[in-house]
Amino acid sequence: MTNETLADRTDEQWQPDVLGTAYQQRTLPLGIDPDGEGEVVATLVRYLPDATAPGTEPTVLYVHGFTDYFFQAHLAEHFAARGHRFYALDLRKCGRSRREGQSAHYVSDLALYDEELAEALRITREETGNDVLIVAHSTGGLIVPLWLDRLEAAGGSAAAGVAGVVLNSPWFDLQGPSFYRTIGTPIINTVGRFRAFAQLPAGGVSTAYGDSLHTSRSGEWDYNLDWKPLTGEPVRLGWLRAIRQGHARLHQGLAIGVPALILRSRITKFAREHSAALDVADAVLDVKQIQRWAGCLGERTSIVPIDGARHDVYLSSEAVRANAFQETDNWLDWLVSYRKS
Repeated sequence: MTNETLADRTDEQWQPDVLGTAYQQRTLPLGIDPDGEGEVVATLVRYLPDATAPGTEPTVLYVHGFTDYFFQAHLAEHFAARGHRFYALDLRKCGRSRREGQSAHYVSDLALYDEELAEALRITREETGNDVLIVAHSTGGLIVPLWLDRLEAAGGSAAAGVAGVVLNSPWFDLQGPSFYRTIGTPIINTVGRFRAFAQLPAGGVSTAYGDSLHTSRSGEWDYNLDWKPLTGEPVRLGWLRAIRQGHARLHQGLAIGVPALILRSRITKFAREHSAALDVADAVLDVKQIQRWAGCLGERTSIVPIDGARHDVYLSSEAVRANAFQETDNWLDWLVSYRKS
């Protein structure tokens, strides 16, 4: 099926997207929120460039992180130039999918995301006829392996059409002092169960990472600050409880069923104020934790530190992200050979 055929299909399910004429979005109804915040939806976005040959490589499905949504048009363009169809998913209560009165990004169980992930996988395979490469960032890099582990147990992630996974600075453990991961975790589990929507004290929220990214500050990226605020979204205890349960499951060892590439910065730099040092480091996660737990995916895993990378490796400075794309392309070339062997 050509790009023109896809773009010209009479399909009221696909509507124009905020990213422009080459992008369309489709609402995925998910019914009543198990967490009591009304009707929930997810949003699938597809990229339809006018003058590209039909994609023969695995279709890319991008999954964002916390305080995030899909806006990275350069990512879609890079994969399309390689011959990949490109789709992205705004998860329930995130970005395009958040509805009035809903708590941004809130879920009480990361397994709730299985519903939209499975539907996005079904739609992308049905429309393109290709298997799917999942690309996930940060919290998405925790959500996706947990889903693939359940998919593998239910009959196989490769059999379901997943070709592989690229994890961009995945959130594999709770950063900060060891207290948070020892004594702090049982407290989070208990309080998060009974006061699920209570927020962690902001404690003078920092805009340092946002300042490094957004064009209104010192960055080069323009995005919707209502959907990705500079200060980040409030962290609710029920959500953090779900994250810690996800971390615990990951640390026990997963079986995702397909090869994985993990990209991360070489160094971490935490700071309250933006400086040039934050532009060449992960200002959100501890990269040593990513390295430590990368072996828990249970399949062939390649881990590539990227010098000078930000937390979102693909939002790093131009030369650094070019290096990240080259490493991604090299791994994708290997993946083709591996899948044929």
